[in-house]
This record gives sequence, structure tokens and C-alpha cells, in this order.
Amino acid sequence: MIFLKKVLAIIGPTAVGKTALSIEIAKQYQGEVISGDSMQVYRGLDIGTAKIMPVERQGVPHYLIDIREIDERYSVADFVAESRQLIDQITARGGLPIIVGGTGFYLKALLYDMNLGGDQYEATESVRKKWHAYAATNGQQALWDHLNQIDPDAAEKIPVSNERRIVRALEVYEQTGQLFSKQQTTLTPRYDALVIGLNTDRARLYQRIEQRVDQMVDEGLETEARQLYDAGGQSLAAGKGIGYRELFPYFDGQITREMAIDKIKQDTRHYAKRQLTWFRHQIPVQWFDLLADPTAKDQIEDAMTDWLSK
Repeated sequence: MIFLKKVLAIIGPTAVGKTALSIEIAKQYQGEVISGDSMQVYRGLDIGTAKIMPVERQGVPHYLIDIREIDERYSVADFVAESRQLIDQITARGGLPIIVGGTGFYLKALLYDMNLGGDQYEATESVRKKWHAYAATNGQQALWDHLNQIDPDAAEKIPVSNERRIVRALEVYEQTGQLFSKQQTTLTPRYDALVIGLNTDRARLYQRIEQRVDQMVDEGLETEARQLYDAGGQSLAAGKGIGYRELFPYFDGQITREMAIDKIKQDTRHYAKRQLTWFRHQIPVQWFDLLADPTAKDQIEDAMTDWLSK
């Protein structure tokens, strides 16, 4: 009988308590945290990514934070390779690996033995540049429309704003002749994983999102975004993140500051909704509401005890 390593994942939209819960569980179960957020890897992008600062970690080791410069590429294949190594090391120390945060496809690719599509076919630089240039000239909607004509099943699952993922799907088709949506669909679990999802009712969630954005602005989000903009953020993968890309038109004088902040709130709300929909269809998750359900902590404790005893 093969025993899979245990991995805990804590997922959910922004502002629902993932960070606080991860620290609490890590301290109780000798846990070490691996960030599952594709934007927190970039140095200098602290406020807009809600990055947990060293002083907030309470001695809990954290990994895959501040490991790339803003002009460096970071792919799902990078995340999976580095996370697998960390999981082996944490497990060997007798610790509990805890994946925290947000990028759903990254988590799925880690927890299951997936065919990573475009990442396993090393696209020539010219192919990748061609599609990014197409988006720059014609817009991301046109790029998505092109994918939708070729592979509507893939396009349905990829947001128009996710240029990198659209380009990856087009790369796979161009280089292999295979549709991105027809990549491996039967998934074999790589770990014995418990996925805890945090959520709350929509009105409360949206209110907390707006408060979180206002807090980020107060903490200096505009300055952080300006530094990214001045470094060529509009052409960088790091510049595609919510909280940054919405401010670039303001810096260009196309919209007001208030309009940019409102757009950040709107995009964050939409992203939270897409996240929840994605997780409900892609990965088995046990959902809890720490904000409204006084029994949620006990329920999570019970789920942890049951899982760890098997």
C-alpha cells in the first residue's frame, strides 16, 4: 500500500481569514507555509498582493515569497517543482506542509499528477512573443476571441484578463496540434490533501473586499504600483495583477484616481466570484465561514483531527 504525504491547503477569496487561520494551524501542528499565490513571488509587490510580512509570521516558516524579480517569469511548472521539493523537506522534518492562497490552477497542478500542457512544451520565444504582440496590438479580448475560435472549451475556463494562460493555450495548439482543453483529464492525486475553503456570504465578502482595498490604498498601494509602472509594468507578467493594472491608466492620465480605485474593487469582487466558482468545480473542498459561523473553528479542528488520524 502506498502512503501519500499529507498536505493541507487553505484557499478562498481575499479578506476571509486565510492568513490568520494558517498561522494558528501551523503553530498547533508544526506546520510550515508555502505560498500558493502566483503574485507573492515578486519582490517589492507587498501591499497589492496582501503579502504576509516577516513580523506577522510569528516564527512560522514561509516559502515561495519574494523569490523572483518583477521582470522574471514564474510559471505553474516552477511552482509545482519548487513546492514538491519543499513538501518533501517539510515532511522529512516531521512538519505539516500548508499551502495558503489563491491561484487555483497552481494548487490543482501541485495536488494532482497533471499534464501541464503549455509548460511541458517549451515554446520558442518567437511563438510566445507573437501572441503577446498580437494582444498588445489588438487587445486581450481579441486574443481570447482567437482562442475561443480554436478551442472554446479552453476559452470558457480562462478569463479574458489572463493573457499568459491564453497564450499558453495557443502555444500548445500551435506546437502540438492538440487542443489545450483535451490535455489529460483523469487526475491522480499526488498527495493525501485536505483542502479547507474559507468563504462568507456575498454582501459581507464584498464589504470586506472594499475595506481591504481602501486599506491597501492607505498603506501606499499607489506608490508600489507606480514603481512597477516605471519599471515597465504594463509589459510584465507582474503588472497583470489586480491592484496594479487598474492604476496604470490613471498614471497615463486616462482616468481619475477614484475611477482606478473603484476598478480595483470591481475587479477584486469579480475575481473572488470566479475563484469560488473554479474551486467548486475543480477540487474537493471543505467549506467554512469563520466570519459568521461561531462553530467553524471547531468544525475545522474536527476535520483536521479526522484527516490526520487516517
